[in-house]
Amino acid sequence: MFPILCVILAAGFASTAVCSQDQLPELVRRIKPSAVAIETFDARGEKLSRGSGFFVDVDRVVTNRHVIEGAYRAEVHLNSGHSFPVKNVLAVDAEGDVALLKVDAPANLVRPLSLDRTSPQEGESVVVIGNPFGLEGSVTNGIVSAVRDIPGFGRIIQITAPISPGSSGSPVVNMQGQVIGVATLQITGGQSVNFAIPSERIAQLGRTAQSDGSSQMSLGELVAASSRNKRAKAVEYFRDGLSFLSKDDCQRALPYFQKATESDSGYGEAWAQTGFCSEKLGRHADAIEASKRAVSIRPSVESYFNIGLANYYLKQYKEAEQA
Repeated sequence: MFPILCVILAAGFASTAVCSQDQLPELVRRIKPSAVAIETFDARGEKLSRGSGFFVDVDRVVTNRHVIEGAYRAEVHLNSGHSFPVKNVLAVDAEGDVALLKVDAPANLVRPLSLDRTSPQEGESVVVIGNPFGLEGSVTNGIVSAVRDIPGFGRIIQITAPISPGSSGSPVVNMQGQVIGVATLQITGGQSVNFAIPSERIAQLGRTAQSDGSSQMSLGELVAASSRNKRAKAVEYFRDGLSFLSKDDCQRALPYFQKATESDSGYGEAWAQTGFCSEKLGRHADAIEASKRAVSIRPSVESYFNIGLANYYLKQYKEAEQA
């Protein structure tokens, strides 16, 4: 009886895998028109970089924040061959490395993708459509290998679908054609270790844009604001630290979070992650100091817990209980 059951189960899994593979060509045909290439230019009009993005509404494109870094002008290129200028930056999530752009394109040429705001399942099949090394509309697929919760930051999705330079900002799509996240981080030297920011964070960015229409700015204004803002450099360090923290490498993540706090001493999120990594590495006194700085700027459950845990290990039980 047991061998027969195993054969039936194996046949069922094989059938599911074949079914998923059979769906891929149709799925790709359906979502490919929604993906775009984003070309950026500096103040002199010289080509700066090329990245990826996707429509989430008839006039809104999502990409990575770093794709438009330093750009004074940008163009969105559709797979149909049409291109349109980026009008404004509607909203930015610096820590999440996500940006929402305003693009005026004819509605008949645009096919927005819907967002799946639920947490994806580990093992779930995904497709990524981007522009690695300038090869527009390239398709890769894989699975969700993990959904990680980073204290003080939130969820991040680990995927096996390859992401190469130029693919930053690509949509990560499930088999129903819904966006589960935006491709963002790569682990240098890692094999098929790539990450996506969950779509809920994209949705939050959309809500921010709707509630605060005055926050939109031109690309040039964003460059000027970033150059005046010491937070911009700190965020770069923070993102580097996050890439290592995403694979639980606190040893390599900590120096970047520390550099972020040195660049901007008022950066509460960077202090929180400095405290978290210090505690994970057994540096309890450092963890308490950094976490206290974090809660003085932006109180959070995670940082208070970190203070309590570090005091516990130092046998300072009264302080631990209070935290």
